[in-house]
Amino acid sequence: MASHKWDTVEIETKEGRVQGIAPVIISASRATDIPAFYAEWLINRLNEGYVKWINPFNKKPQYVSFTKTRAFVFWTKDANNLIPHLKEFDDREINYYFLFTVNDYEKEGFEPGLRGLDKRIDTFKELSGKIGKDKVIWRFDPLFLTDKVTTDKLIDKVYKVGNRIVDYTNKLVISFADVYSYRKVQSNLKRSNVSYIEFTPETMEAVAQGLYEINKSWGIEIATCAEEIDLSKYNIQKNKCIDDELLIRLFPHDKELIDFLCCRDNAEDRSKKLKDKGQREHCGCIVSKDIGQYDTCCHRCIYCYASNSPKSACDNYKKYLTSNKNDESIIIFN
Repeated sequence: MASHKWDTVEIETKEGRVQGIAPVIISASRATDIPAFYAEWLINRLNEGYVKWINPFNKKPQYVSFTKTRAFVFWTKDANNLIPHLKEFDDREINYYFLFTVNDYEKEGFEPGLRGLDKRIDTFKELSGKIGKDKVIWRFDPLFLTDKVTTDKLIDKVYKVGNRIVDYTNKLVISFADVYSYRKVQSNLKRSNVSYIEFTPETMEAVAQGLYEINKSWGIEIATCAEEIDLSKYNIQKNKCIDDELLIRLFPHDKELIDFLCCRDNAEDRSKKLKDKGQREHCGCIVSKDIGQYDTCCHRCIYCYASNSPKSACDNYKKYLTSNKNDESIIIFN
């Protein structure tokens, strides 16, 4: 968890007043796809002014107030359900941008809970048309090798998706699947009879070389997410998904946000000061408060590290569907 100390505030809940935190930047979310599955819940909580987040390690609740929130960063594989609600953020003058993953593993069945690729691409284009392509960052994440999906096939997949959406974004972010680091992912892949192949520096560079050639015609920015390898010779930089520089560029009019982002500092000092120390070693993100919960996403991606199993996550989502959509927390099944 991030070590940043947000301002503390008192929050009025149904059970009375509690102490909570008031973050400036909300991440929604690394842990689950809030735009795809919990858009109604999020808008209800936005109206209430706070959420209750359950720490996945010690199960203790933390109350999170939106009173000082100036920006949401949305992580999603399908923004369709949130698009109709964006006016709620606009009316409150809350800034936002999207990290929108569009993979193509349809033939392989690696993401069986997703809508079809054509529909997701249509949604990507619709979102970009509504809010501008600067605010819709394309992720092809993770790049995933198997005995049947080679580096050449991966490059071709990225190329075919990119040709359809490159005019609707300015940036592509990639990551390489790291299966060995997650035992439960290994178990899920074994259960699905998928013979995965771990990336090596050589195969990473092979993909980078392919993307470098493709990008000669695209001309967009390409960056890696939380990767140690240096691919700068292929014009691929290291990314900050929660990005101070992007926030400053997109929302220079927001004085509270700009003041928080230490804009008077030079970029290097600012990034060090704001770095989210609770993330992985090679993550470049600045501090934010993530309000998602593990084991609640029903995309059923076989490589997912945020669920004990695709079935358990979908079971929890089904329980949410029959619940009060205004519960304080996504976790309604404890």
